[in-house]
Amino acid sequence: MRIVSISENRNLEKRIAITPEIARKYISSGFEVFLSKNYGEHLGYSDESYENIGVKLSDNIKDILINADIIIQLALLSDENLSILKEKQIVIGVLNPYQNQSKINKISVKNINFFSLELLPRITRAQSMDVLSSQANLAGYKAVVESFSNYEKAIPMMMTAAGTIPAAKVLVVGAGVAGLQAIATAKRMGAIVFATDVRTASKEQVESLGGKFLTVEGSDNLETEGGYAKETSDEFKKRQEDLLSETLKKIDIVVCTALIPGKKAPVILKESMIKNMQSGSVIYDLAAPQGGNTAFTVADKIVDKNGVKIMGDTNILNKLPTSASNLYAKNVFNFLINLYDKENKKIKINLEDEIIEKTLVK
Repeated sequence: MRIVSISENRNLEKRIAITPEIARKYISSGFEVFLSKNYGEHLGYSDESYENIGVKLSDNIKDILINADIIIQLALLSDENLSILKEKQIVIGVLNPYQNQSKINKISVKNINFFSLELLPRITRAQSMDVLSSQANLAGYKAVVESFSNYEKAIPMMMTAAGTIPAAKVLVVGAGVAGLQAIATAKRMGAIVFATDVRTASKEQVESLGGKFLTVEGSDNLETEGGYAKETSDEFKKRQEDLLSETLKKIDIVVCTALIPGKKAPVILKESMIKNMQSGSVIYDLAAPQGGNTAFTVADKIVDKNGVKIMGDTNILNKLPTSASNLYAKNVFNFLINLYDKENKKIKINLEDEIIEKTLVK
């Protein structure tokens, strides 16, 4: 069977779906691998490094896609490339079916199977395939690094003959995978860390990393079966707002990570809250691609409000593309091997397997 991948639009996406290490694993598992030329050059993976392990390369995108059995990407292919696809092919990636459902439906008449990896169930067997977790880990780390680099004071407490510099106070909003990594990173760098989340189950995890958990009264049972945060009631939002308003007066850096799958990000930091923050404070908003958790977030811009810097990237992982690609490629390999019937050398779509059933876009 032939696995292929073509270059993404690098203005939007610098990650790749197949690294040389993973290409070698596919080939040793019995697959052929075809890539577009210069596929990984921007990450230091030369065409020669792929060819030396048996990967075929071509600059004819149409030919690559038409002759594919399995197409692995980061995002959904462009409309032009989707039109090239033929019957019974398999497409794997982070396809954002909430926004791209009409495009997928249109091309699905060709009996093409689309697997969207952000739909993976949160079960133990799927952990090695969990692209959201692996990428969110890196995003949480990088959000802290970016916010600290824009904060114009020292982070750890420093005692000098001239006086003591107090440690920076960091608040992490949302204690999912990205939030927990942000807490761990900020703590390692010497900050005093606070965190809040609508899921009370997060309290133990936050405290195990050395953070102080801010509890909003009435936050029980605000977690879905899949482990994500539920949308909250207006009454809960008011209580959360009161708690944050007071907390933010003494916070130097905020990292926002609150997202609801398939929906606009909830606005948690209102205009009045930000006005009460100290001048020189920094907010990094990981929810920027979905509208942001603050009233002023603009993706890919640093907005200054009364001396408070508010920032967020459309794709923060473009700042860590090599590390992100390595993890993504491994996740996809593990997913694909779960689909592959090695004995008969074919893909087996077993809908009794929860991993396959949940990720297959219908």
